[in-house]
Order: sequence, then structure tokens, then C-alpha cells
Amino acid sequence: MAQAAAVAKPPAPPRRRRASATPRRLPYLLIAPAALLMLGFIAYPVLSVFYYSLRNYNPTKPWRNGFAGLDNFTRIFSHDPQFWDTLTFSAKWVVVEVGLQLLFGLALALIVNQTFVGRALGRALVFSPWAVSGVLTSAIWVLLYNSQTGATRYLADMGIGSYGTSWLSDTSTVFPAAVVADLWRGVPFFAILILADLQSVSKDLYEAAEVDGASRLKQFRHITLPHLKDAIVLSTLLRAVWEFNNVDLLYTLTGGGPAGETTTLPLYIANTSVDAHNFGYASALTTVAFVILLFCSIVYLRLSKFGGESK
Repeated sequence: MAQAAAVAKPPAPPRRRRASATPRRLPYLLIAPAALLMLGFIAYPVLSVFYYSLRNYNPTKPWRNGFAGLDNFTRIFSHDPQFWDTLTFSAKWVVVEVGLQLLFGLALALIVNQTFVGRALGRALVFSPWAVSGVLTSAIWVLLYNSQTGATRYLADMGIGSYGTSWLSDTSTVFPAAVVADLWRGVPFFAILILADLQSVSKDLYEAAEVDGASRLKQFRHITLPHLKDAIVLSTLLRAVWEFNNVDLLYTLTGGGPAGETTTLPLYIANTSVDAHNFGYASALTTVAFVILLFCSIVYLRLSKFGGESK
């Protein structure tokens, strides 16, 4: 007994304190208010559009309001030729605008990426139109296209064209006139993104190519373009979505005219909801436009292999 008592038991190891879960949850708690606000401002309108797309909803004719099921969608695809006209023009508008903006934006980015005197000022002038709002851009170009005080009058003074010509009211000139106005504001977007990616290209690649005797064209094809692939894919996708949803410039510049020649699908939706007060049908049109954009975006990203390695 004495020997057993003499043998002291080793002290018990200290218990490990459980790490508090609060520090791990703290980042989520901090961003929770902003996330809830974003969810409220984004999720609720989206769900509301889906809800009203299945209903007849016109505040000016409340006796006709009620559940419509798929009637609005049936009307879109079967009994609304204006939907197909506006969708066709929207596709044309997106392809022309995004293609030209990418071409000129790439050219400007390559120019301002070079070293020359006054480069900082040149970059500021190139990027400044992007800071102008769409409505203000439209107001500027409305003044430029004015038949009495705009560019057409000065051209007529030089013997080019005739007095009183309005490019925005002529069906043969309204589309190129609107394209030029939007190009002025959209080109800097591509120039900014492409220039940012150009500055990350290692100069060692170009020096090695020059040593191997590669021309400027081959350097651009095999070094610059592969490096810019993801930037070009992302910028064209973003700009295509924005151009498809372009309402402010065309609404202020042409109002969708003349004779509906410049009415895009979003502008048709705006006229249907705001002017005709047919919010149910406008919601169905918005839902269809959302599905079209989602499908085209997924297909474009898959075909372009965005994020993959360039061969």
C-alpha cells in the first residue's frame, strides 16, 4: 500500500480549448448586410418578372388582370411579328457594335501601349468618352446630327449633301448614325481592358521573337493575341450583354424610329410596359430575353473555351 501510494500519478494533460467558431464566421457576418441588400434588390425584381410573366397585369385595365398561364409566351412566338423584328435588329446591333468596338479598341490599345511623347494625355483622351453617361452621349450626338446646327449643315456648306438633311430621320442613314454615336462611347471600354492585359505581357517574349526573326505581324499573332484571348472573350461577352440591353442611347437618339427601324427588343419591352402599361406581357418578353442571353452566353463561353490554355 505504501509503495502504491508512493508512486505518484502523472498529471493529466491539459485540455485543449475548442477553437471559437466566431472568428471563422466573422467574415460572413460582416458581409451579410450587404449580401442581404443585394439579394433584395436583385432577387426580388427577377422573381417578380417571372411571376408577372404568367399573369395579365395592366394597371389601367384591372378588370382584365389575372392568371394567364403560358398565354403571354404563346402570343410572343405565334402572334407578335414585332418581337421577331426587334430580336433580329437586336442581333444585328450587337454583332455590328461589338465587332467594331473590339476592332477599334484593340487598335487604340496597341497604339497607347507604345512609348511616345504625351502618352499620358493620349490615354486620357482615349478613355474619357467611357466616363460620359449614355443619355449625355445621346444629347451630344443629337446636337451633332441636328439638321440646322449640326454636322450636316457644315457639310452642306462645303457642298457635301443638302441643307435640312437629318441622318436620324432617314431610314437609310439612321443605323450607321446610331452605330457611330455608340462607337464613340463603347470603344474606350475595350481599349481599357485590352491595354491592362497588354501591360502584363513579358517583353522577353517579344525580344526572343525578334532574335528568331519573327515579324511584327507574327509577334502579334503568336504572342499578343493568345495572351489577350481571355480578356477579349470576357470584354466581348460583357459588351454584347450591355449592347443587347441598350435602351438609353437609342431611346434618346431615335426613340426606336424612324418607322421602328432602330427598335431593339429591350426598347420594345420598355415601350410595352411604360407606354402601353402592359406589364404582364412585358415581363414575358423580359423572361424570353433573359433566356436568350443566358443561352447565348453559355454557348459563347463553351465555344471560346474561356479560362482554358491557349494553343
